[in-house]
Amino acid sequence: MLCEGKTLTNVGSETFWRTRFEFLNKNYKISKQWFIEKTLKEYRSLCNYKQQDQIVLWFDNDLSSQINMLAVISWLKTHRKYVQISLVSNGNEDEVVKMYRLNEFDDEQLRVLYKNRIALKQDDVVYADYVWQLYCGDNAIKLEYLRNYKNYQFEHLSEAIKAHLRRFPTIKNGLNHIENRVVELSWHKKPKSKFELLSSVLSEQRIYGFGEKQYERVITSLKPLYIAFNPIRLSKKGKEILDGKRNYYSSIRDNETYLGGALKYNYLYNNESDRILKL
Repeated sequence: MLCEGKTLTNVGSETFWRTRFEFLNKNYKISKQWFIEKTLKEYRSLCNYKQQDQIVLWFDNDLSSQINMLAVISWLKTHRKYVQISLVSNGNEDEVVKMYRLNEFDDEQLRVLYKNRIALKQDDVVYADYVWQLYCGDNAIKLEYLRNYKNYQFEHLSEAIKAHLRRFPTIKNGLNHIENRVVELSWHKKPKSKFELLSSVLSEQRIYGFGEKQYERVITSLKPLYIAFNPIRLSKKGKEILDGKRNYYSSIRDNETYLGGALKYNYLYNNESDRILKL
């Protein structure tokens, strides 16, 4: 899961994995043994497959999947230079299909998706690697230039980049898009429990591809804005922040929070212009 925390361009290197473990250990209490078993051993197993002349990538269209896809292609560019790469996409048919993840398709639908996979040319591989380098860079503004650029081999990438940029805090109140949506749902839907709030966020924020633990972490960071969680009740301060009458930036700011290679709180997102600004 590379869409949260600091990432380095050299995918698979010792420093890359150490950086990822430190983030997961600190924020999700992932043990070193678990990380070795579930991540490093799987990665080393994949490294042993060196004879294949074709590699098929299966990635969903959400932000989490698209960032992982970029990292994999960047790794392949370095370590499997002459292999033919193709990409299975789950959004080629109609708007309804785009709402489903690959693991929600039946066998026949998966066969159709596989048959319609997209062969990547060398230029496509170079482009994906370039976007990965920008994502891992310390200047998030450079990604703005790509959010409206349509690369038809990576048809979901521009929307994923837009979603990524909306994760930076807004000028309005210091909360980002996800955090604001959590507070909005809390006020307007008045969930009866934290679990009900979590379910609402999960069902409508599919563009990010986050799981329960990621949204639980978001909700925990917003705890000072609530009076209670069973049922959900915002505090007066929480309502004022929701309405843009107060700004939460100074309270929520963390100088060690990274999105890719950029510090999250070094930027502000302007909802009116749809642009990010560097502080």
